Amino acid sequence: MFYKDDRLALFIDGANLYAAAKALGFDIDYKLLRQEFVRRGKLLRAFYYTALLENDDYSPIRPLVDWLHYNGFSMVTKSAKEYTDSQGRRKVKGNMDIELTVDAMELAPRVDHIVLFSGDGDFRPLVESLQRQGVRVSVVSTIRSQPPMIADELRRQADNFIELDELREVIGRPPREPREVRPERENAAADS
Repeated sequence: MFYKDDRLALFIDGANLYAAAKALGFDIDYKLLRQEFVRRGKLLRAFYYTALLENDDYSPIRPLVDWLHYNGFSMVTKSAKEYTDSQGRRKVKGNMDIELTVDAMELAPRVDHIVLFSGDGDFRPLVESLQRQGVRVSVVSTIRSQPPMIADELRRQADNFIELDELREVIGRPPREPREVRPERENAAADS
């Protein structure tokens, strides 16, 4: 489904890809992911979409965002909205669907093939529109998790469905174990 002279663009719904990989029990190695699609065609852009909590002193996703930015990914971020639901639970809302859709529509005349890393059924109309413009669309997600992480209507609309679990050996790494916090040495000066 990929041709060497294809002009490719990757559109990665960060939260969706993270959830799908986690459901399958592995982490994505984004350097390997980028290399895999450079190998498959002429990669023009690799977009990564995520919402960030700006008011937190430390965001666990910030190191990834910074690494991706410095390693060839076009980062699209926005501030997540934090709110309290009717049961008093803290919730975070940071949907990036509109940003991804606008960017894909703008880039469509310049590419042959778009690879969408998301299982969100809201993207079905986008895929349909891209196809009407002559762009082939592959969707990367999983049906092997419980429940499946891809909406059936999105999978059926895509020209090609790529099972994320089948990319595990190519773009995956085992999930990291939580790091242990080591107590500082009481007498560090004695070591020097």
